[in-house]
Amino acid sequence: MTTPVWRDPSRSVDERVDALIEELDLEEKVAQLGSYWKRPKIGDAEGFAPMQASFEAGRDPFEAAVEKGLGHLTRPYGSAALDPAEGVANLRRLQQTVVAGSPHGIPALVHEECLTGLMAHGATTYPAAIAWGASFDPELIGAMAARIGEDMRAIGAHMGLSPVLDIVRDYRWGRIEETMGEDPYLTGVLATAYVRGLQSAGVIATLKHFAGHAASRAGRNHAPVSIGTRELHDIDLVPFEMAVRQGEVGAVMNSYADLDGVPPAANRWLLTELLRDAWGFDGTVVADYWAVSFLQSMHRVVEDDRAAAVAALSAGLDVELPETTAFPHLVDAVREGDLEIEVLDTAVRRLLRQKIELGLLDPDFDPAATGEVVDLDPAGNREHARRMAEESIILLDDSGALLPLDAEDGPTSIALVGPAGLQPRSLLGCYSFTNHVLSRLEENGTSVDVPTLTAALGAEFPRAAISAVAGCDFTGEDASGIAEAVAAAEASDVAVVAVGDIAGLFGAGTSGEGCDVEDLRLPGRQHDLVEAVLATGTPTVLVLITGRPYAVGEYVGRAAAIVQAFMPGQEGASAIAGVLSGRVNPSGRLPIGIPDGVGGQPGTYLAPVLAWVSEGISNLDPKPRFPFGHGLSYSRFVYSDLELSATSIAPDGTVEISATVTNESARDGREVVQLYLSDPVASVVRPLKRLVGFTKIDLPAGESARVTFRLHADRTSFTGPDLRRIVEPGEFVVRLGCSSEDVTLEGSFRIDGEVRHLVEGQRVLDTPVEVVAASSPAGRVPELNLS
Repeated sequence: MTTPVWRDPSRSVDERVDALIEELDLEEKVAQLGSYWKRPKIGDAEGFAPMQASFEAGRDPFEAAVEKGLGHLTRPYGSAALDPAEGVANLRRLQQTVVAGSPHGIPALVHEECLTGLMAHGATTYPAAIAWGASFDPELIGAMAARIGEDMRAIGAHMGLSPVLDIVRDYRWGRIEETMGEDPYLTGVLATAYVRGLQSAGVIATLKHFAGHAASRAGRNHAPVSIGTRELHDIDLVPFEMAVRQGEVGAVMNSYADLDGVPPAANRWLLTELLRDAWGFDGTVVADYWAVSFLQSMHRVVEDDRAAAVAALSAGLDVELPETTAFPHLVDAVREGDLEIEVLDTAVRRLLRQKIELGLLDPDFDPAATGEVVDLDPAGNREHARRMAEESIILLDDSGALLPLDAEDGPTSIALVGPAGLQPRSLLGCYSFTNHVLSRLEENGTSVDVPTLTAALGAEFPRAAISAVAGCDFTGEDASGIAEAVAAAEASDVAVVAVGDIAGLFGAGTSGEGCDVEDLRLPGRQHDLVEAVLATGTPTVLVLITGRPYAVGEYVGRAAAIVQAFMPGQEGASAIAGVLSGRVNPSGRLPIGIPDGVGGQPGTYLAPVLAWVSEGISNLDPKPRFPFGHGLSYSRFVYSDLELSATSIAPDGTVEISATVTNESARDGREVVQLYLSDPVASVVRPLKRLVGFTKIDLPAGESARVTFRLHADRTSFTGPDLRRIVEPGEFVVRLGCSSEDVTLEGSFRIDGEVRHLVEGQRVLDTPVEVVAASSPAGRVPELNLS
């Protein structure tokens, strides 16, 4: 029997796609752009996705839904508590059914969530994405993503719905934990590393949510986004362009929230003219769950699902997820002349290309042998999760000179107070399997072993008696346990108060999708608990285990030390205990500011004068208590000898900015060297400063390193008065230091010449950096260059 051209691996991908397109009938083509979510009902819990209940009625059974084939299988591992062996067996059955239903025997592409690791029962739970931002370490993130990809590929999954590139505006928004913070360059560098890591394992990464999702009004999930074109281009689109052009990502997912009245799922300028035509994206655009139907039910820009399907496909959205609710209408739309067959074929080609590249259409692909039974939480994964947790913990304050606590000759009694000290779920993000799925079951527990902070402190301080008292829960008004917590603190040498968040979905937690808040006070009665313990006079370490930043102004100067841990994952408790003991030298830095007061939102460090200065203008001071980039260390780093290679460059030139960083302490440490740019006079209002370069370096005690950033003129560009991107002549100020507010080293250069207009999709996006150890001039650290 002759092998069809589309099954022949010796043929080019284009030849195979063309051949298969010719053989598919209209219904088969539309089926390839659809999906199915075979999901169980979990008790009385709300759904996994917004408005899920409204789509339950009238669903076709799986076998009927795949009679003409299927594009995607939605989350076969991430929807039920199946161990790896059960999950593999389940996927085999699903793929066999899809192949049997498809007239041409085409398997489905399998997608899963992978924001805190593969979201499957028994898979390693890494720190939440906000902790990736705190690490400031793209190499670490890339290595994590490669591990996730290897696990996914081993069990038959092909696409991961991560990373999230949303740029935080309002700290009340519930999904902050899914982001990498409030800076577009930091997010872009880390996201690009993640994309490269995941795709190195043969798994497609998916950028989300394109675009502007986090700028929703009042920090409410799905609320409209009213930012202007300039802000969209200069902030929200930056990390997406980096991950598309430099990471060569394979998929993009739309945002739910409308952009100035236009839903992204129906925005042709966004999905086609910008993403594909200008940036060169050649992958698939997939719908966020039910986003196509939301065009009618939530946005009300079309009359029905048929119009929604035509609008989405015409805009450039290729695949409907998590199941096919609107796209079946495309068959009649084509037959009746409302949609050109060429538009449909274009989307089908994109999806078939990915299936061919993944090997799904090769003759040796066997759906009955899909996946392997593997250990999804091996020692190597756990070790990497531990390192990531340690790199992300931030020492905000040690004004009481209490830390580190000596494990041998330090406190003989420690009171561990607060719900986060006893509940392991507090360490995990919303998109962990534990919080996303198991938390809805009566016998929930955790998907993998997650030691509590109580256990970690006991192991870290074996000579100390540990008294663990919750004091209160994460939510609710019950404060009856605070008296017991106070008694424990009064009877101890040191109190560790561990408070913060419990992740959940749609109001079932204090952080996570649909868990938005009114202000930035600690949830429930946790503020009262902190106040009660501080009033005892016992030296207190405040440990914040959270998915968002909470106001700490009332505690600074009263707590001896404050530690911020952004949902550090399954190995997070040990990392926190290590920071407290000094076994771990903290090197995390803030990817988002920590506010002083509970109100005054929204506001981030990317602010112009009138959003930053209050004197004589407003009674509200928007400045954070701890700024973006801040973080203390048990080492002491000193910056010196700033040097710029030129005082003037051309509008397409480059300037090198160098400084020496010295570890003047007796302890080895890691420092995040940060480069900020200011544009004092511009033709449009600009932020006072913005991050344009960074690197994380290892510095042994007493050693120095020379750090050099190569800043191209394109990195000064912005969207000008006529909404075209320009490099504008004038003076630019650079600051090199340890946070966005560090002004230790400051210099300036000029761009001389005419205004230079940049072509969309062709500008320089990154700032390469070189690190040379001063004690060994020949020894060089590989430069960060994402070009």
